[in-house]
Amino acid sequence: MTFDEMKQQIATGLGFIAALDQSGGSTPKALRGYGVDDNEWSGDEAMFAKIHEMRSRIITTPSFGSGKVIGAILFERTMDGEVDGKPTPDALKARGVVPFIKVDQGLADEADGVQLMKPLDKLPALLEKSVAKGMFGTKMRSVIKSANATGIAAIVEQQFAVGNQIADAGLVPMLEPEYDITAADRAEGEQILLAEIMKGLDALPEGRQVMLKLSIPVEAGLYAPAVAHPNVLRVVALSGGYSTDDACAHLAKNPGMIASFSRGLLQDLRKGQSDEEFDGTLGKAIDQICTASVA
Repeated sequence: MTFDEMKQQIATGLGFIAALDQSGGSTPKALRGYGVDDNEWSGDEAMFAKIHEMRSRIITTPSFGSGKVIGAILFERTMDGEVDGKPTPDALKARGVVPFIKVDQGLADEADGVQLMKPLDKLPALLEKSVAKGMFGTKMRSVIKSANATGIAAIVEQQFAVGNQIADAGLVPMLEPEYDITAADRAEGEQILLAEIMKGLDALPEGRQVMLKLSIPVEAGLYAPAVAHPNVLRVVALSGGYSTDDACAHLAKNPGMIASFSRGLLQDLRKGQSDEEFDGTLGKAIDQICTASVA
């Protein structure tokens, strides 16, 4: 897949983006959910080997290559690894899946109702490596906890500033100012968030496109102006802790947004399933999430 082919698929593909980017802090929980006990590994290297086994199994399962998964977000170690004897990005592209790389280095302490990204001191080297490996885009997460206009403005400003740095390196940035779905004032805060996002989009250089990864809004269709903005390649939704059923039900009410789920995709997969059971379980989730994405 050429860069232009990948861009066309992400812009118009009838499917969704899989989030396979659990990093160090979230990996043990992901492994437990998959049925790998903590006593089955010791140390980071063994832990990451176990999660790579899980991701390799997902990527090589027939249903994953059905055409309904149009992209996948990877953790750096997954990008650096191999699947079926090929570098992971090449293995994905061989299955028709566009590869993205998670680039943030975690969250700063909460201030003004938000958690900004920690300084991205490793970003230039990671971008250079990602371009060399044929990646298409990036993803970076920060979190909004309350409807604090100062904090929300700061989080969006940081996302766009780093996004421009990523675009300058030749990759398409996916901006992810996640809104905590448990926040009591989320409806109010999402209005503030949308206004700040639209300012950022309007300020982008002519011809530059970004992607947005957002919590499914309280008000159905809220992000339609962002979906329609010429500087937006695609708007994707995170599951944010919702179950697959709930996430899909909410997503289907938001035309133009497609899924980029992690928990919603992987929640029923288990290490002990036979290959047939594993493929059937994954395929069912893929079908459900794809249907909600194209509703």
